[in-house]
Amino acid sequence: MTKITYLDHSGFAVVTDSAVLVFDYSKDPSDKLKHILRDNPELPVAFFVSHRHHDHFNKAIFDMAQNHRRVFVLSNDIDAEKILTTVPVAWINAGGEISDLLGNIDVKAYGSTDAGVCYLVTMPDGKTVFHAGDLNYWHWQDESSEKEVRKAYEDYVRILRHIMEEVKSIDIVFFPVDPRQGTDFETGARLFMENINVRYFFPMHFNGDTKSPCLFENYVTDNTTPVCLNQPGESKELDI
Repeated sequence: MTKITYLDHSGFAVVTDSAVLVFDYSKDPSDKLKHILRDNPELPVAFFVSHRHHDHFNKAIFDMAQNHRRVFVLSNDIDAEKILTTVPVAWINAGGEISDLLGNIDVKAYGSTDAGVCYLVTMPDGKTVFHAGDLNYWHWQDESSEKEVRKAYEDYVRILRHIMEEVKSIDIVFFPVDPRQGTDFETGARLFMENINVRYFFPMHFNGDTKSPCLFENYVTDNTTPVCLNQPGESKELDI
């Protein structure tokens, strides 16, 4: 069994049989992460930060899970001077890999169409978790020129193709679906699911409009089970 909890914005906590994974913690208005850590004292904790932006990275993570075995996986675009030297940090850039994180977890980082990286995490049982960070087709086509939209598409497809070459299916995907983009804001997520077999899909990066990203009939492919967690603190148990 795997339990997913939405923290806020692009932040999620994933509780598995072997570890707690925390992605892009920026804030936790429901205070759920504290309870998750308290209720799973025996599990090691891995914090993943995709990039330096304040809505994806909060230095408060270094004060968390101090009673757990823990590690922090950080994108290389984060200022190292902001990091306490006493915490166990694994730095990574696009194309980087970490084997046996916490003894039995494998991590691969891919590029982003904004800052930093996205993460593919493979658990000991083979379960895969993908957090996109700010990887998306950021086209803003209602206000951008055709040239800008075309470049955004090319930048996104280049990274997507790289992932497709190495990954055919993913169990859990967290991906930006941001209505601020206007027309066709779901396109990046749809292209991802059209080219990679996704078992469970979680939208994120809502920025105010929490309803539109959950209109899954507009963009989720038939072979994927979408899950709407759009209020901080909401959770979903998956039978994987």
